Amino acid sequence: MATVNAGDFIKLLPLVKQSPGSSLNTSYDAAADVLYVSFGAPREADDSELTDEDVIVRYVGSEIIGYTILHASKREQPQEIGS
Repeated sequence: MATVNAGDFIKLLPLVKQSPGSSLNTSYDAAADVLYVSFGAPREADDSELTDEDVIVRYVGSEIIGYTILHASKREQPQEIGS
């Protein structure tokens, strides 16, 4: 499993959501302050990795299937494209 810089992926989420044909599912748990992001339909991971940025990267095999973003409301908002 490769180490990823989750911050780079989080900044790409608005782009993925705007891409034609992409399937991005999100849900937010306000009580836990956790944002769940799944690429495609949510499914169970067979492995995961906690990054230094408190993001859990979820895998099936070597494919990243989503992220669990801890302390979501405390994070810097991504800049708009072209800003």
